[in-house]
Amino acid sequence: MGTVVDDAASAEFHAFFERHHAELARLAHLLTGEADAADDLAADALLALWHRWDRVRAADHPVAYARGVVANLARTRIRSAVRERRRVALFWSQREEKTENPDVAGVVDVQEALRGLPFRKRACVVLRHAFDLSEKDTALALGISVGTVKSQTSKGMAELQRLLGTQGPPLKVHAAAMVRTEGAAGRNR
Repeated sequence: MGTVVDDAASAEFHAFFERHHAELARLAHLLTGEADAADDLAADALLALWHRWDRVRAADHPVAYARGVVANLARTRIRSAVRERRRVALFWSQREEKTENPDVAGVVDVQEALRGLPFRKRACVVLRHAFDLSEKDTALALGISVGTVKSQTSKGMAELQRLLGTQGPPLKVHAAAMVRTEGAAGRNR
C-alpha cells in the first residue's frame, strides 16, 4: 500500500517538475541575473520541494510555494555574492598598488606556473603569499581546515619551485603585480 502512494507521489512530482522546471529556472535567472546559476537554483528548489512533497502537494498553490523557494534561494545567493564582493574589495583596498621595478618576465613565469597548479593549491599559495593572509584567514576564505591550508600551500610552493626551477627559500609574490622578487638580493617581504 505504501508503495502505491510513493509511486503516485513520485509520478505527481515528476509531472510537476516537467511542467514547472523551465519557469522556475527563468524566475531564478531574472532574480539573480546569472544564467549559469538559474538551472542550479531551480534544481535546488525542486529538490527541496521533493523532500517536502507531501506538504507541497497538499498546498492550495504548489507553484506559488515553489516560486517562494526559488526566491529565497536567489536571495541567499545574492547576499552571498555581495558579501564576497565586499571581502574582495576589502582585500584590494588594503593592498599597496605600486611595485617598483617589476620583473615582467618573472611575472609571466609565475602566472604561468600558478595556472599549472590545481585550484586549491593555487588559491592557498596566492592567499598566503600574495595577499599575506594567515593560515586561519586563508582557511576561512576557502572554507577548509587550517591543516589543509598548510598542506596545500606546502605542496603548491614545492610544485611552483619545481615548475620555476628555483632553489632555496620560497619566492614571494606581490598581490598587485604578481611579481617574483629576488631572494638573493634580500628583497623578500
